[in-house]
Amino acid sequence: MTTRPALSPTGPPRFVVTARVPIAYFPENSKTAIQTPVPPAVHDATTGAFIADIRLPEGVRSSWQLVAAAPDNRTFLLSGWTGPHSALRFFRVRLSEDGRPGEPELVPGFEGEGNNPGTALALSPDATRLAHAAPVLGGGAKVTVVELATGARRDWTTRAFSMVLGLAWAPDGQRLALVAGGREVSVLDTTLPGSDLLAATRLVKPRKGLHLLESVAFTPEGDALVYSANHTIERLPLHEGAAPEVLAKVTLPRDASLGLRFSLDGTGRYLLHTHGWRFHRVDLHDGSTTSMPIEVAAHPGEGMLPTAAW
Repeated sequence: MTTRPALSPTGPPRFVVTARVPIAYFPENSKTAIQTPVPPAVHDATTGAFIADIRLPEGVRSSWQLVAAAPDNRTFLLSGWTGPHSALRFFRVRLSEDGRPGEPELVPGFEGEGNNPGTALALSPDATRLAHAAPVLGGGAKVTVVELATGARRDWTTRAFSMVLGLAWAPDGQRLALVAGGREVSVLDTTLPGSDLLAATRLVKPRKGLHLLESVAFTPEGDALVYSANHTIERLPLHEGAAPEVLAKVTLPRDASLGLRFSLDGTGRYLLHTHGWRFHRVDLHDGSTTSMPIEVAAHPGEGMLPTAAW
């Protein structure tokens, strides 16, 4: 698989893309849910204001809660729901300078397996490949890398753990950081031969304490990782013997999820997460947080909270 130069960051992020699962309604005296499709949406990164819905490719009925961004904050990868008990499809979309989405580009041939939506999605720095993580039937986990233009794929599997909660590409387009089982952070070298996930990865943060690790990202230089440990954001250099540095401690209500799913922008300075139908923007230079409402055109505040990327 070829590696092209990474797309350049465009400065502080201007846009956020959100993805939501279909909203399920149960009619009175019925055990069968009616699924209401919801499209992904583009928002202003400063105010949270709704800009536009993203048109879905042919055959895709609704978005799903997997979305990833390239460093330029203009190119996004989404997964789409094709119907009950049907596979997911994946598509790329590019935003104009005013945030308006172009025509979606469906990834040929590649789809999620059965009813399994997967657990993590990442778009390569040059926006030509996706990385997707999903559980394996019978136990275990799989990481798949797919060429967006052709659908050509490569898989790595393991039985050592069943969940990959976070995925992130390095700027070199060859390494993938992953959160294994919610307790360990490893780096997968995609240039190594074979399909054994453990054999191709290097452990960089071992299991320690009761912290739940969820999201991970490379710094723009590729020499360190940023990850969430419960609601604490840490930075860990990738050289031998390095110790993690706390960048920010996010304050959330007691009813918030123990983990923190975030998106790091291309500059490496700003981190985004969602809670309570609000975007929360964290400046990793000083740890300060600002928040804004998530404005949507349809079904505001209904269904599951969307996943966001910038």
